[in-house]
Amino acid sequence: MVAHSNHEPASGHDEGAPAAHAPAGHGAGHGHPPEAGFAGSPWVVLLTFILLFGAGGWLLRSFPDTVPFAILLLPLLGFTVLALFGDAIRDQGEGAGACWLACGTVLTSFALAVATVYRVMQFPAGDTGLRFTQPYLGFEWIAAGPFRVQMNLLVDNLSSVMVLVVTGVGSLIHIYSVGYMSHDPDRVRYFSYLNLFTFFMLLLVLGGNLPLLFVGWEGVGLCSYLLIGFWFTKKSAADAGKKAFIVNRIGDVGLILGMILAFNLFGTLDLVDLVSNATSLTEESLWQFGPITTVCLLLFLGACGKSAQIPLHVWLPDAMEGPTPVSALIHAATMVTAGVYMVARLGALYSLSPTAMTVVAVIGTATAVLGATIALVQTDIKKVLAYSTVSQLGYMFLACGVGAFGVAVFHLFTHAFFKALLFLGSGSVIHALGGEQDMRKMGGLWRRIPVTFWTFVIGTLAIAGIPGLAGYFSKDAILGGALEAGRPVLFVVGLIVALLTAFYMTRAVILTFLGTYRGDAETGSHIHESPWVMLGPLVILAIGSAVGGYIEIPHFVEPAIRVGEGAHAAPHPIWLPYVASAAAIIGILVAYYLYLAFPEIPSRIYASARGLARVLENKYGFDALYDRIASRVIVGGSEDVLWRGVDVRLIDGAVNGAASVAAAVARSVRTVQVGLVRAYALVILGGAVAVLSYLLWRR
Repeated sequence: MVAHSNHEPASGHDEGAPAAHAPAGHGAGHGHPPEAGFAGSPWVVLLTFILLFGAGGWLLRSFPDTVPFAILLLPLLGFTVLALFGDAIRDQGEGAGACWLACGTVLTSFALAVATVYRVMQFPAGDTGLRFTQPYLGFEWIAAGPFRVQMNLLVDNLSSVMVLVVTGVGSLIHIYSVGYMSHDPDRVRYFSYLNLFTFFMLLLVLGGNLPLLFVGWEGVGLCSYLLIGFWFTKKSAADAGKKAFIVNRIGDVGLILGMILAFNLFGTLDLVDLVSNATSLTEESLWQFGPITTVCLLLFLGACGKSAQIPLHVWLPDAMEGPTPVSALIHAATMVTAGVYMVARLGALYSLSPTAMTVVAVIGTATAVLGATIALVQTDIKKVLAYSTVSQLGYMFLACGVGAFGVAVFHLFTHAFFKALLFLGSGSVIHALGGEQDMRKMGGLWRRIPVTFWTFVIGTLAIAGIPGLAGYFSKDAILGGALEAGRPVLFVVGLIVALLTAFYMTRAVILTFLGTYRGDAETGSHIHESPWVMLGPLVILAIGSAVGGYIEIPHFVEPAIRVGEGAHAAPHPIWLPYVASAAAIIGILVAYYLYLAFPEIPSRIYASARGLARVLENKYGFDALYDRIASRVIVGGSEDVLWRGVDVRLIDGAVNGAASVAAAVARSVRTVQVGLVRAYALVILGGAVAVLSYLLWRR
């Protein structure tokens, strides 16, 4: 479905925060010089980097077993310093130096992560990694009868890949943010949140057991809430943060119940032990809802919330209310892939439940279609990328559902490069246009911001699956996995999604960069390329988007997953690369034909299929349905049933009824209290006569 820009609803400035909370170029004008702190901090920045890298090198040489904890705790150290001394740093005008401190902690973690991965690569074949337990502060974290949880980290092939993604892409996004947020007065708070998020994300992927993973899981949810609502004075941003927080809590119910049932089934929540024990269990039959299937489905519910899968996908597009680097870090490259990581980590368990595998594959495929089709009609450049992220996450779960867990991690890895590149590229466009995000008010920008344009094109070609780029290898592997698993319907749907992806991304490139400029003259006169502190990360991510697919991630992570993906390692059909490439090329050519060669055609298509276009614009009605449930069922039920029915009629009725009975009895009894002695004497005489009569009768 194609919608013409003249008929699509206008979208506001997603980052049109008040001037006091606006990023670079947003409400601050153009060409403003950096504050004095940025120019006056180079020696402080240099000294900070020297100290951080020096300490990291000393740890690496002297205490190699503590390195994973250093990787984890360095971002927490950065958060602690910025949180405790943020006001003083701001008062001294050293906000930019504080930003570089945050960057330094993550860059040092990345350097240590590279060294750790090198060490992991020296493990003998079949080794699933080491449990690193802090040697000086080691302790048993939880001890409650048979339920015991160690405070331990797991470093193996799978967690190594995730750590590299989190610290590598994360450090580039930190550096990019230095330029993007340079005019925001609250950037110290912003960078403290980024560091805190990095800590919790590292805890999630390094945690050696499900409870420790869960702490990181909840931590990144908290940081997502804080960063989405960073410009909290803007109601839409505050509402988006709350929406993300609430939807993720629904998924977390499933995750908690899944952990409880897993402990009841296995007697442990250690990740390595869970995978090892799973290999000794008998596979359940299709549609048999035994304990393994129940555990897997409950855990998958948690993954649906965190990774924005149907029906818990509605929070991610609204999360674009946060600063654009936040969208790149949390809602493209790291946090939203946590669900994929957890399912892949427990792949040996999922492989024992054909029912759970089928549910994962179908939900993933349906989400991929939903995200791709809604992206066709979006006019906000960040919303296009948001729904693209939903779609690509569905691709990853499709891979998990057909048993290609290593391939899912492969696409997670390549997606981190090109989706972070696209989000940061969109941020560069927004920066150039002073906060404008509506693609209908863009166009003709490729000559004005050439570095942004060419890096954005590389990211677009990578996600489209053009041969030679990263997305080509991982997408083909997913489609091949669907064929090898005997799921031709999923293969065909996946191929269609690949075509749609190429189409809507090319549409975004054309509307944003090609043709003629369609915005107002005032904004057009200030269009400028971003500073190199923002362009440098774009160039590095573009290189990763080009060559990331040549790294054999599936083979590397296979020992950690223990599913025996050799069953899915057969050569793909010889025609598959040609068909997949043809789908991508067709999508690109159709977008070129409709939006550049003959731009009047989309309006006709929109007019002839207005009903379908409105369905897509209304996001298939999910938001409207949930709003109705929230307003009528939750709010209405709370008022009519819980308040008027239970509280007022039952509880208040019982309390007030008891008081009424007591008052009625009191009113009846008080009639005998007349204050006359003769009346009381008569009552006493009557009582005496009654007692005497009773005694005589008994005799």
